Amino acid sequence: MQHVAVKRGAGHPPAPRASLLRRIGRALVPLLWLGPSIVLIAVVVLWPVIEMVRTSLLKFTSSGTSLGFHGTGDFTDLFAEDDLVPVLLRTLLWVVGIVIVTMVLSLALGQLLNARFPGRRVVRWAIIVPWAASVLMTALIWRWMLDNYSGLVNRVLLDLHVIDKPVNWLAHPHQAMVWMMAVAVFVSLPFTSFVILAGLQTIPADVYEAARVDGAGPLRTYFGITLPLLRPAVLIASIINVINVFNSFPIIWGMTGGGPAHATDTTTTYMYKLAFNDQHIGESGAMAVVNFLLVLVMVLVYLRAARWREEVR
Repeated sequence: MQHVAVKRGAGHPPAPRASLLRRIGRALVPLLWLGPSIVLIAVVVLWPVIEMVRTSLLKFTSSGTSLGFHGTGDFTDLFAEDDLVPVLLRTLLWVVGIVIVTMVLSLALGQLLNARFPGRRVVRWAIIVPWAASVLMTALIWRWMLDNYSGLVNRVLLDLHVIDKPVNWLAHPHQAMVWMMAVAVFVSLPFTSFVILAGLQTIPADVYEAARVDGAGPLRTYFGITLPLLRPAVLIASIINVINVFNSFPIIWGMTGGGPAHATDTTTTYMYKLAFNDQHIGESGAMAVVNFLLVLVMVLVYLRAARWREEVR
């Protein structure tokens, strides 16, 4: 009988194997929830990046037909372009100028939106409008407003005797850049202001009460308490703003088309012109890779400057 019992016990699967299968099953369960997100990221993010890099390594005809592997030839041709360095410097000015002005104004606007005053809800709704509206539509409206014959800006400045004759603002590269940067700030303000507002609303009121008891004035309270506690919100708003402004296309294309010539181009519009105006598809792909790397470098430099690792700890 004892021998039979042993025999029967030997027919059962070993417990460790069943336990291993259960552990594997539990580990795979999250994939049922994460799977759609992983697929979406792979299709929307990873696949375009792979195609971008692949395009930069191929040679194309003007009709878009691939002639095969071209190595680093597209990058060599791109770096030989006379307009590349001015475009890169202009892009740096575009991004840094817009982000700094936007963040400074957003800090002030966030404080205003956080204060209690009659009609605060209406003001908050009104500030969302530039962000909710089409960026291209906003750019075209400003282009009409800056027209030297029928534009509202010239009409107002003439009536106020600020200028004595109409000015074609978008025909002069420096003036055009200033106006486009102003429009970009106008479009970027709502998002960053509401991020700052959200950060302000997470600061406990007890902290301000303790500061008042200690005799801290408004300036000392703001720079000693409010601004340091706003660092996570400022960090998020700045990074997203850098990425959005760096890749901004509708404002420049809608207002000046990057012209005259390449005088108001940034890397994004320059990339478009290489592909569709000059029919240099490979160079455009190389410009896309350079643009992608520049965005990464700028974000990493900003994170390093903001000491984000200390925030994580």
